[in-house]
Formats: sequence, C-alpha cells, structure tokens
Amino acid sequence: MPGSRLTHEERQRIALWLAEGVGYAEMGRRLNRPTSTISREVARNSRSGGYLADRAQQAAATRARRRRTTQPEPPSSADEREREFVEEFAVLLSGTGLQRMASRVFASLLTADADGLTAADLVKRLRISPASVSKSIGYLETMELVGRTSDSGRRRERYTVHEDVWLRAWQADTSAHADVAKATRRGLELFGADTPAGVRLAQMGRFFARLSEQMHGSSSLTDAAVRDALTVIAALVHGARALTLDELATPLGWPRERVAEALDAIDRHPALADPLMLRAGSGAYTMEPRPDRLTAAQRDALQARLEQHQPSASRP
Repeated sequence: MPGSRLTHEERQRIALWLAEGVGYAEMGRRLNRPTSTISREVARNSRSGGYLADRAQQAAATRARRRRTTQPEPPSSADEREREFVEEFAVLLSGTGLQRMASRVFASLLTADADGLTAADLVKRLRISPASVSKSIGYLETMELVGRTSDSGRRRERYTVHEDVWLRAWQADTSAHADVAKATRRGLELFGADTPAGVRLAQMGRFFARLSEQMHGSSSLTDAAVRDALTVIAALVHGARALTLDELATPLGWPRERVAEALDAIDRHPALADPLMLRAGSGAYTMEPRPDRLTAAQRDALQARLEQHQPSASRP
C-alpha cells in the first residue's frame, strides 16, 4: 500500500488518465488508492488550465512546509471513513447521470444530521468553492432533491434532503415513461406500423408502457375507477362509432364528469385498453385496434377473409 502522500509519478499518471477520460474510481484501483484521495487531488489542484502534475507536486510541497509549522489535528479514522464513503457514493450517483459536483453535495446532505448543512459546511467538508456549492444546490433544487430552510437566529440557510425525495423521483420517472409511450403512439400513426421506424417505435412504446404500468400503473386507480374505465371501453366498442361525452353519459346513466374521468384514466393508463387504443377527435371518442398488434400481412389476410364471407349483392 503506498504512503499517504501521492508521488510525482502518481500525479503524472493521474494527469494522463484525466486526459483519457478515466474515472476516479478506476484511477484509485490502478494506484491502489481510495477514490476520495484521487477526487480530492484533482479538485484541489485543478485550475483554468486543468490538472497539471508538476504544479500539483509543487503545491503539495508548499502545503507540507506549512504543516511543519502548524500541524493541525488529523481527522479521526471515523471521519475519514465517512468522507471516503461520501466520495465513493458520489461516484456511483454520477454514474446514474447526476452531475459529478452535485453528486458530492447530494451525498454529503444525504449523510448529514437531520438539520442539514449550510453552504459553509459544504465548502469545508468537500473542500470546494462557495460558487460550486451554490451551482450544485441550484441544480439539485430544480430536480426537487433538496430543500432549504432558514437557520434560526442566523442570517444563513441550511440545506436538507426532502423526506419524500424517492417518491418524487419515482413519480417523475413514471410520468416521463408514460409520456414516452404516448409519443410513440403518435409516431406510429405518422410513420406507419409496418415501416422500420414504426416497428422500432412500437417496441419502444410497449416497453415504456409496461414500465410505467409497473411503476405506477392501475395501482394508482381505485377499483371503482378501473371498473368505470372498462365500462366506457365496452360502450365505445359496442357503439362501433365515435361517441361524445353526452352520447356516452346518457345511455350509461352517468354524469358527464364521471365519463370524463373514465376517459382520462384510459388515456393515462393505455394498458387498460390493450390491444385497443383510445382515439379522440372533434369532441368524440372511439376505440380502435392498436396499429402495432397486427402486421400488414395479417391485416390484409383478415380483410380478404371478410370479403370472401360478405353476402353477394342481390340480383334485380
């Protein structure tokens, strides 16, 4: 295991790997160093020209001279383990698409006490600039992952992780999946189900529809809402033509609002109607077969069979 201080040769390797796009965790494995050591080294010694090994070595030597005159109390092993966990967890979070610096800030807040941390706390813990903290907090707030409260008795704010952060993330993903599935259905109509684009869109739509239903799906609907939706589907199929809200509400004996809620449930949860799909136009609604459930050859064969069984025209 190398000593606690990075050597000039190790810093040269880090500079080379940074240029090649190697991640901090991989650098740590190659050097047999903690990931936090690499991330701190890069964050501490990166300037406008990037990370330079010679400059980092000189800076390390300067800091070593200063330590000989003022030797601070070293962090406890528990503090160091906590810091390493935060850095390693931040690397994993950045792998999910979260910005690297925002990942470090979020991991720190996630492991903080109930009252959260101030900007000054984050600067000290992560050894980053106040501007980096401000930018990361703003980014995390737009994703509704963190919130801010006033620090009682002081003119500063504290940042905390929302208690329902994972529910918010779940709901955001579910909504996005449903929107993608809905967009693919529009694409099917535009490009046609039998074109290469249509085939790909159909596959994508089925995947995201299943994902949305599994994550949110009809479990968000009451049994009564599901029954109403199925009843409206049956009514539209039985009607065999486009029907308005009033034309549905009157024979069903329902208020218009109840019919509208059922139609909205069908639109938001298309799996309820599969293999049919709801189509709306000019204030009227119909149920039609999904264009991706049958191939063109299958549709042509069915149409030919139907025409064969049509009765001959009556002779005069």
